[in-house]
Parts: sequence; structure tokens; C-alpha cells
Amino acid sequence: MQDINNVSGNLRKFSAPGRTELAGNHTDHNCGKVLAAAIQLENAATVYKKDDGIVFFRSGGFPDVTVNLDNLDPLPQETGTTQALVRGIAAELKKRGRLIGGFSANAVSTVLPGSGLSSSAALEMLLCRIFDSIYNEDCRPLSNVEIAQIGQIAENVYFGKPCGLMDQIACAVGGAVAIDFANIEQPQVKQIYFNPADAGYALCVVNTGGSHADLTADYAAVPLEMKQVAAFFGKTVLRELDKQTVIDASAEIRKKTGDRALLRTMHFFNENERVDAMTAALEKRDMQTYLENVNESGDSSWQLLQNIYAPHYPQEQGISAALALTKDFFKKQGLIGACRVHGGGFAGTIQVYIPIDAMKIYGNYIEKVFNTGSVTPLQIRQTGAIELDS
Repeated sequence: MQDINNVSGNLRKFSAPGRTELAGNHTDHNCGKVLAAAIQLENAATVYKKDDGIVFFRSGGFPDVTVNLDNLDPLPQETGTTQALVRGIAAELKKRGRLIGGFSANAVSTVLPGSGLSSSAALEMLLCRIFDSIYNEDCRPLSNVEIAQIGQIAENVYFGKPCGLMDQIACAVGGAVAIDFANIEQPQVKQIYFNPADAGYALCVVNTGGSHADLTADYAAVPLEMKQVAAFFGKTVLRELDKQTVIDASAEIRKKTGDRALLRTMHFFNENERVDAMTAALEKRDMQTYLENVNESGDSSWQLLQNIYAPHYPQEQGISAALALTKDFFKKQGLIGACRVHGGGFAGTIQVYIPIDAMKIYGNYIEKVFNTGSVTPLQIRQTGAIELDS
């Protein structure tokens, strides 16, 4: 297979950011509201267009990927692989009437895998932009929402992961984005300027080192239980209901679906309200109100959503430990800060806002527990998935 390093033609450069979830933990799958932001960690590639209908994708630290676009059907043996994403994105683009074709790409990713920063969505948005830019230059560019939807379909159908649409939209758009999924086909997306450093804060994630193995059932139970409550009322998703209706029927819901489904439903409605409050706080540059809501979001995920540790393995509670230690650090240092679970939960990372001048001492403190390098500073990136100027 021809390597991009051995060609001298027209090389093009593309970049797509990872993302951090700011609020809206486990709400998108029930047509709720989320607040997320693109980050400086990225998946970038230098690309060379080819005419053989074959995609060759090389990324440092990973096996080379070769995909023949003559076959665009999902292949069971490719589940969970980059090949599946390439094939799925090409198939969906073709289904939408877009041109597709081969290319060689040399890529590098600084989005840490398994960190909850959406390395898969960053790759999907990168691939979408590459395909659409080099083969559809004479057509209307696909919108950010359209490429996000294409990436989600590839991840759901070809890669085999039942993700929502938040990750892809945040990576596609850039900056902080408030997303309302009331109309899942045409979500409302509002871009908001946000830079925590403007208010004197550093933003970071802490990787607790927990394994995501055997957590599929735990992740799947969250939307399933919420939808069980919706079904109790003859609805498909919780967004078709309101909180008071659920509260009034709490006794019957407990009998029908169990207590955890009711608690997770309460989280859904409360989290939607927090997204609105946090969006308004960002627009007003009101960091105090914003941080208060971050903490409330974290407490809700812990107490109501209950995605802080896997219920079948309570001995491992890295996220719980990280949150407890961080809260204790804030109190002892007399700091106003915030922390919450980051992403899907059950294992993985927490998100922390801390005054900039306390960041170094916090990093030293928490890395004694979760190993050197477990703290990753984040900055908000204002641009989404793009082709870079040559």
C-alpha cells in the first residue's frame, strides 16, 4: 500500500478536536439538553487523494488500516475497529448522495484513549471532513450537525457502540456548545464563548485508571431505565414528559420500574435545568453560579444517576475516591472549585475546575493517588473539525 510519505502530490491537512462534557450527563439519549466543549487535544492528519477506491490510514501507535470502499456493508469482524468507522462513514456519505473515494492519511492523535474525551468522535469527524472536502469540493459543504449524524451512525451501526450525538456535535462545531435534542433529527446547537482562564480557573480531567471492561450492561441500563419510565406513560423518551408528572406518579413508577429508574429520571429533568442555568451563567460571565451548578451536576450523577462505580464491583470506586479527595482538597485549601464525573462514568475520569494558582499543588496531591500523568489540563478550542490552511 502506498504510504503518504512516498508521494509528492497535493497534500492536505485536517484536524478535529476531542471534547469535554460540561453538563448534561446521560441526557442526550432521551432527547435532553447538554453542554459540551471542544478541547485542544486533537486528531490531525495529512492526506493525499488517490483514485483506487482504497483508504489507507496510518496513525502513530496503532496498526495501519486499509479499507476497500467497494464493499460498504457492515462487517462483524470489524466491530470496534477504525476500519468499521471508515467503512460506515463512507457508506452513510454515499447514501446521502455524496461522492467518496480513496485516500492515504498519516495521522496523529493527542486525544487520550479511554479518557472520556471522545477520541472516537474526533476520529469520526476527521474522517467525515476528509471525505467531504476532497471529494465534494463543488457541492454544498455538509453542516456540522450532518457530519455529526454521519459519525454517530457509523459508530452505532458499524463500530457497535450505542452512543448519543453529543460527542460528535461538540467535536464538529468547536467552542462550548449548548445542544437541545428535543428534535433529534434537527437538534438546536448554540455556540458560546468559554475560557475558564478568563475567570482565573484551570480545567482538567483526572484519569482514575479504572477499566471500562464489562461495563456495557451498566451503560446500557441508564437509557433503558429512563425509557422504561417514559414507557410507563406511553411515551418513547423522557423529554416527552415533565418532572411534575413523574413526581405525581412516583409511587406507581417505583412499583413498575424500581427505585433506580425513578432516581435516574429525576436526574434527567434536573440536569436539563442545570444546562439552561449553566448556559446562562456562561453568557453572563458568572463563574460562581456556573461552578455551583457543576457541583450540583456531580452530586446528581453520584446520588441519582448512580454512574460513579459499577454496581457489580463496588470494591473498585476510583471515581468516588477522586471526587471525595478533590472535595476534601478544596475544603482544606479554602478554595472555591468544582468537580464532577466526566462522561459515561462507572470508571474513568472526573472533571475538575480549580483556581489556576492552586493547579500545581492539586496535581501533585491527586497524582500521588492516581499515578503520575493522571491529570490532563484542558483548554477550550474554538474551532471544530476543519481543513487547515496549507
